[in-house]
Amino acid sequence: MEIRFFGAVRTTTGSMHLVSANGRRVLLECGLYQGKRKEAFERNRNLPFDPREVDACVLSHAHIDHSGNLPTLVRRGFRGRVYATPATGDLCDIMLRDSARLQAQDVEYVNKERRRQGQRAFEPLYEPQDVDRLMAQLAPVNYETPREVAAGMSITFHDAGHILGSAITEIHVRENGASRRVVFTGDLGRKGMPILRDPVVVPGADTLITESTYGNRVHEAKERVSDRLRGLTNEAAKRRAKLIIPAFSVGRTQQILYFLQALYERGEVSDIPVYVDSPLATRATEVYERHAECYDSQALDRLKTGVSPFSFARLHYVTEIEDSKALNHRGGPMVIIAASGMCEGGRILHHLKHGIGDERNVILFVGHQAEKTLGRYLVEGARLVRIFGRECRVRARIEKIEALSGHADRNELVDYFRRMATGIQRAYIVHGELDGSEALASQLRNLGIPQVEIPTPGEEVTL
Repeated sequence: MEIRFFGAVRTTTGSMHLVSANGRRVLLECGLYQGKRKEAFERNRNLPFDPREVDACVLSHAHIDHSGNLPTLVRRGFRGRVYATPATGDLCDIMLRDSARLQAQDVEYVNKERRRQGQRAFEPLYEPQDVDRLMAQLAPVNYETPREVAAGMSITFHDAGHILGSAITEIHVRENGASRRVVFTGDLGRKGMPILRDPVVVPGADTLITESTYGNRVHEAKERVSDRLRGLTNEAAKRRAKLIIPAFSVGRTQQILYFLQALYERGEVSDIPVYVDSPLATRATEVYERHAECYDSQALDRLKTGVSPFSFARLHYVTEIEDSKALNHRGGPMVIIAASGMCEGGRILHHLKHGIGDERNVILFVGHQAEKTLGRYLVEGARLVRIFGRECRVRARIEKIEALSGHADRNELVDYFRRMATGIQRAYIVHGELDGSEALASQLRNLGIPQVEIPTPGEEVTL
């Protein structure tokens, strides 16, 4: 059995690992690499293997850095099944169609300049018909239900608690009379977070592949989230300002709405409108409402009272472009939640362009900001940034709430692996910047795991 680590290796984007056994190849994830435009375009277009030789794909969850290049896989000849939980499949249906739309827009923008320079026009990475083909190849698998995905290779999904439908994948491989159990965490969630159940501990593995996004950091206390949101929302109301929240359309937006709904229900915040300015977030929230089987007991209790966790009187979903533009020219107070969460595209850029220069406003970051993104520059204190090619002076106050992260932090990762570490002989650490991966590697060695490695891009290991 071999594992080759192609993506999200010593970085946090483009997750992609290939497992080979019994002459069969199963791909774990096919994420979109996100970074500098030219590098990202080339890496996403040129897959490091022949898709026609891949027998199946297993997807841990729907975030684009894990699922976003699946249509390219299909476009390049992959004809196998893609195994995912039902909720992940429904989220992929909307997220990958949105990604195809963004790919087309991005290529159109680039091609205008290339035509002016007399260069050959690019094609988009993939188109809506590629997403159609992908969805036809999707095979839903429920949690705790073993499924054979290739000869001698079966999987079982366990709830990862990261986003709706996210899964820890237990891989059982039978080869040459021997048996191996590999656990791939995908993105590991956290205990006690709103809406979703806690991550399931999966014991009995001999090999571990784990993310390390927050391998060297500790989140602030979850109990402070309501207090922080209450204070910032009431401050915006008092100052007649805008509270602008960059948030990913899937996962983080629903968490923010869950907290705000409770604050409004209890009468703890001023009568200030909240706008979710994202067609994708609107559709994703509808998917969340359809999959209550993923909810924890508290979210289910809210539903039993007839109260949706994602709806309240002052909440407005904005889908039309003209309505979105109107928010930029409307005075506060208001709360605007818009994607993308790292400010690398989407409607949030328009709200930042119009609001970042007003000292009354607050820009609130509620998730991880990858290196070299606009969001990262802002949280690190940049006072001058470029938005749509124009330099913008940062006068708005920058705040962040790290307690909402859907990724387990250092202490949570160590606690999780302490409960499952018995019997693990090898651990491979992926999906993290190098300092975070190294910190987690040290902790896993302290737990007694004999062999802990941080693969290099393209490295192959034999089990």
